[in-house]
Amino acid sequence: METQELHRGRLIDHVQLVVRDLAASRRFYEAVIEVLQIPLGGSGDSYFWVDELFVSSADSEAATGQLTGRHHLAFQASDKATVDAFHKAALAHGGTDNGAPGERPYHPGYYAAFVLDPDGNNIEAVFHGEAKRSAPSVKVTF
Repeated sequence: METQELHRGRLIDHVQLVVRDLAASRRFYEAVIEVLQIPLGGSGDSYFWVDELFVSSADSEAATGQLTGRHHLAFQASDKATVDAFHKAALAHGGTDNGAPGERPYHPGYYAAFVLDPDGNNIEAVFHGEAKRSAPSVKVTF
């Protein structure tokens, strides 16, 4: 996997999900990241990646060969409409509802939706309300 430029956030370097059916997971994640306006970073026969998210099959060289169970992953959304569109795209591409779009009690303005991906991982899109970011991402070039 060769690249000349990476984008990273400040807290999470990457998350790897080892999945049973890579094709089903790819359909699911491509649909939801399109809604979130994040491009696919790259792919191979046994993996694909998007910014900090790396998804591979159990037979990938990057995996240990064992499915490890349910995980929770939250994507950042730019507004409430994006959270709504994320939920709709996820359900249309193999996801299962795990919490319809709406306000949550975590803090004022926390608007989120939850779905289970094809492997049962809890995937969230969240809009934290009006806020100002210093940059859309950290850009790393080689």
